[in-house]
Amino acid sequence: MTTPHRLRLSANLKWLFTELPFLDRFAAAAKAGFTAVEIASPYDFSEHELLGRLEDSGLQAVLINTPSIPDTLGSNGIACHPDKLPLFREQTENAIQYANALGAKLIHLMAGIRPPGVAMDTACATYLENVAWAAQLAESAGVTLLLEAVNRRDVPDFFLGTLEDGLQVIEEVGSPHVRLLFDVYHCQVTQGDVTRRFDKLLPRIAHVQVADVPLRSEPGTGELRYDFIFDHILNSGYAGWIGCEYRPLKGTELGLSWRAMLD
Repeated sequence: MTTPHRLRLSANLKWLFTELPFLDRFAAAAKAGFTAVEIASPYDFSEHELLGRLEDSGLQAVLINTPSIPDTLGSNGIACHPDKLPLFREQTENAIQYANALGAKLIHLMAGIRPPGVAMDTACATYLENVAWAAQLAESAGVTLLLEAVNRRDVPDFFLGTLEDGLQVIEEVGSPHVRLLFDVYHCQVTQGDVTRRFDKLLPRIAHVQVADVPLRSEPGTGELRYDFIFDHILNSGYAGWIGCEYRPLKGTELGLSWRAMLD
């Protein structure tokens, strides 16, 4: 394989370098050759503290998530929860503040699990209202909101089930500041046909994340032909980041050998 090493990789610090305390993962990512990171949940630390770690390590923050609530229903976000509109708005404002402070241009707006007893129509109306409201803030702040479909094998009753569901919301909201997060792992588990689906949705994709199937492990350890997928993404003209959001099978550093397929 002769793929030029032009795909830009970012380390998701929720999933990688977990052998270390969180704040030590920045230096470890830089030492391992990463130039960018995803900080899924920065809210346990001050903006100043995180910015210091980024600067000391020479790293760029690419993406953060909106906050979660530490319970079963809220751990994946609350954007579809009709009883939490004020909290959603407070959390979104907080996320934009953190993103601006850290220089991250992408915010994953987590849809959440549809609460028991809430009709799908009600959840849809709530989600659409929240995304439209958040899009106005994102435009003012110069950031982009990402919508991610999560497979319901791993997260039963997650609201946004398919990438096409996300695309429909994006088209209804009509803001250039709302785009798709294309997660290869979730796409394969839920829908398959990864590269054709990627091609169809490419105009709306602002970020890609990778993990192999079925264990959500590093590329090259499961059923997916990641050499083919990476070649395909490279040749598509996609210019964004590739987020490494996987669970290393035998430790982060040893698992990074998969990057050789990019050489």
